[in-house]
Amino acid sequence: MRSIDLKARARQLKSDIPIVFLALKDRETPFLAKCFAGAAIVYALSPIDLIPDFIPVLGYLDDLILLPGLIAIAIKLIPDEVMTRCRNESQVRGIGPKKWYYALPVVAVWILVFVAVFKICWR
Repeated sequence: MRSIDLKARARQLKSDIPIVFLALKDRETPFLAKCFAGAAIVYALSPIDLIPDFIPVLGYLDDLILLPGLIAIAIKLIPDEVMTRCRNESQVRGIGPKKWYYALPVVAVWILVFVAVFKICWR
């Protein structure tokens, strides 16, 4: 029965990501909630992990704990009326992970890292 609760909670957190993103842009969202929401979104979009995925077990453990934890904390800090408004907006607009240009900052960072490594190795 506990695994069913975890699966339902995981599905709920997955559907809450667009809502947290909308709350991040809302003026009524407290600063601390915006910090946790921003950290969750940046970590979700970033190809750089705290613990690299090629390390057995530990590599995926940070994704399973850190990302849902950041989202859960952000949701707890967002006022109920803001969450309700963002949830309704998300359903009306059909917001999801469809906008490719949100990945541009991550790609830019990777290009800068690649250029820096190339310059260091080329010397």
